[in-house]
Amino acid sequence: MTVAIIPARMASSRFPGKPLADILGVPMLGHCYYRTKMSAMLDGVYIATCDDVIRDYAESIGAPCVMTAATHERASDRIAEAMLKIEKSTGDRHDIVVLVQGDEPMLRPEMVDALVRALEDDPAIQVANGVAAIKSVDDFEDPNEVKVVVDGNGDAIYFSREPIPSRRKHDGPVPMLKQVCIIPFRCDYLLKFNSTPQTPLEKIESIDMLRVIETGGRVRMVAMGHDTMSVDTPDDLELVKGLMKNDELMARYGD
Repeated sequence: MTVAIIPARMASSRFPGKPLADILGVPMLGHCYYRTKMSAMLDGVYIATCDDVIRDYAESIGAPCVMTAATHERASDRIAEAMLKIEKSTGDRHDIVVLVQGDEPMLRPEMVDALVRALEDDPAIQVANGVAAIKSVDDFEDPNEVKVVVDGNGDAIYFSREPIPSRRKHDGPVPMLKQVCIIPFRCDYLLKFNSTPQTPLEKIESIDMLRVIETGGRVRMVAMGHDTMSVDTPDDLELVKGLMKNDELMARYGD
């Protein structure tokens, strides 16, 4: 079985209350839930939170919600706890769990499909990430945007909040790529990943995928066929509102 879990908490340091921020009449978390639920590759979609207000919202839209500890620092820890609770309550064993960050309101179900398919097609891949082009130098230099460089096999070489590769040392264009935080894990690997101590580069960059690379693993990067934008700040929220004004998926919410 394959499930998606959306971790959400109200106490964001950069944008408190972000999951329930309104986007065209729907809280951001609602956009993420409805759009993820459209994926053809999923057997279920859950919200994982430590906040009663988020649980109440989830219940109001009929979204299954799992209450988790308030002490989690990483989204992967929260979804692992939720996954084990879901398995215990349903009796089902999961093969793949997809972490869908609750600040990706522009995600499309095709993105989830492509990422899950990457694991299904290659048994050697334990974890995958979305990757998309960065459209402007300002975004490339924004520390809120996680940049990635990718090898010829489609695996991540390195992630950073700094602009990599360097534009200053090359006369021509450089590939400007960003991580899209839709992350399928094989369930056994997720538990192994969470039992591994944080690694030095992971701590420096504050990017947990570096733990995979530093411990000898691979992160398969899957190109996303649509533009998307995560919401890290209130300014991002205003930009996303404009970008989603004519979004056709919104008419399918609640189907």
